[in-house]
Amino acid sequence: MEISFVRIDDRLIHGQVATVWTKASGCNRIMACSDEVAADDLRKQLLIQVCPTGYKAYVLPIEKAIAAYKNPKFDSFKTLFLFTNPKDVLRMVEGGVDIKSVNVGGMCYKDGTTQITNALCVSEADIEAFKKLHEKGIELEIRKLAKDTRIDMMDKLKELKLI
Repeated sequence: MEISFVRIDDRLIHGQVATVWTKASGCNRIMACSDEVAADDLRKQLLIQVCPTGYKAYVLPIEKAIAAYKNPKFDSFKTLFLFTNPKDVLRMVEGGVDIKSVNVGGMCYKDGTTQITNALCVSEADIEAFKKLHEKGIELEIRKLAKDTRIDMMDKLKELKLI
């Protein structure tokens, strides 16, 4: 399986992903990876239904996504991987998925998070996961829209004195 793009966006498949990121990434499959979302039949079905025409979408728990990545039967897939948080990305990497770069697009505010951009709020656990991904040599870039200028996640966290 070829990884065409990896994005953290807690909305998973939505307008920007459907109209811009799919084209920009050159993918032919979209894989939303989340134990929580995969266990929610309604949310899972809604995500599959909003998949743009010409693409195939899957909503999988992390372990099944790792198994699919490693399965040669899916070698023709050029996959846009979507995640709701960096902890799940880290689980994929630790499970053997060869992720080289992560686009961090949107994580909404929740209790215990700190807003670092207009579309990005992080918790201490998120920051720890980002640090571990960075230590593994994975590029972490903040970019809400494909046309936006890339911002290095670690530089932003340092600038805000969060690391």
